[in-house]
Amino acid sequence: MFENSFLPRRNFLSYSLIAAGSVMSACSFSHRVSTLKHRNTTISIRNDMFYINDRPTYQGRHWKDKKIEGLLMNSRMIQGIFDDLNPETQSKWAYPDTNKWDLARNTNEFVAAMKSWRDHGLLSFTINLQGGSPEGYSKEQPWHNSAFTSDGNLRPEYMRRLALILDRADELGMAPILGLFYFGQDQRLRDETAVIRAVDNTVGWLFENEYSHVLIEINNECNVRYDHDILRPDRVHELIYQVKAHRSNGQKLYVSASYGGGTVPLENVVKAADFLLMHGNGVEDPDRITEMVKQARAVTGYTAKPILFNEDDHFKFDHPKNNMIAALSEYASWGFFDPGESNYWDGYQSLPVNWAINTERKKAFFAKLKEVTGEYTQ
Repeated sequence: MFENSFLPRRNFLSYSLIAAGSVMSACSFSHRVSTLKHRNTTISIRNDMFYINDRPTYQGRHWKDKKIEGLLMNSRMIQGIFDDLNPETQSKWAYPDTNKWDLARNTNEFVAAMKSWRDHGLLSFTINLQGGSPEGYSKEQPWHNSAFTSDGNLRPEYMRRLALILDRADELGMAPILGLFYFGQDQRLRDETAVIRAVDNTVGWLFENEYSHVLIEINNECNVRYDHDILRPDRVHELIYQVKAHRSNGQKLYVSASYGGGTVPLENVVKAADFLLMHGNGVEDPDRITEMVKQARAVTGYTAKPILFNEDDHFKFDHPKNNMIAALSEYASWGFFDPGESNYWDGYQSLPVNWAINTERKKAFFAKLKEVTGEYTQ
């Protein structure tokens, strides 16, 4: 049973499903798209530690006197369900061998790569229902990539692709971070009511499919040019509380929101969130990473909870001092962000993406990750 003790029962099972050009009501369509009959993985938080299946992550692990147990090492793999609904820009993402964009290929290759990531100790990755810039970094974003319709309902074709990824993560013992909104695409939702409906619909879909291994990121970098006020720093905590208010058969979802590179979460989010998300983009000095963690713990209202970097575009993994090691030294999880070059080779964001561990930069990260986490099996 999907319960909400905080909000009126209104939107969370009101999916309007669009297929073959027609609109079907929620009553005539099953929202469960997962094909797995049994769930294998559950994520939970106790104080400042993550647990998978009631065991601390990386149980018992230390690396060079740094505690690794309880952390959630991750990578930004944001484009796993990407599509471009703008026909004028879709050709930009064409694969070099076929000269066309292929959304199914993108998701299938993502799923095929996941075991290799997991074998190197990666327990989490961030994926987003509105993706991220398919050019790595962009100011203008004319493409249209959104799992939400303008009124906040879910596009079933996006959610089917997401189910493939979440099912595989469940099989592998991974706990993905699911972002809902991205500042380059939030304008695709008509108004604040649509944003609220989108949150409720996503939570309802996760519960309907019995996903208990997913963390929620309301939006990527809430302090960066969002159109809707409720997605901006002063109000994003309202959506955090909205997610936290939902329950399904006693199950809850853990939720937070992230900030742009070098920014420490504000008091309203620190109080509301189950874990804190920060980004290391633009942070050239690893000492600033350690300072950010200390500052986050000093924010008014902070109580013991995990701190997690889920985006950092710094790669000096062969140096004795780098952003990754700086985060670990303050007992904060760290996330790799490799933007790439839209060449089906480099990076994990610019499209089309090669999801394999195929470049020297990717290999360096995953080698360091395996060194830090050890030969680990959850």
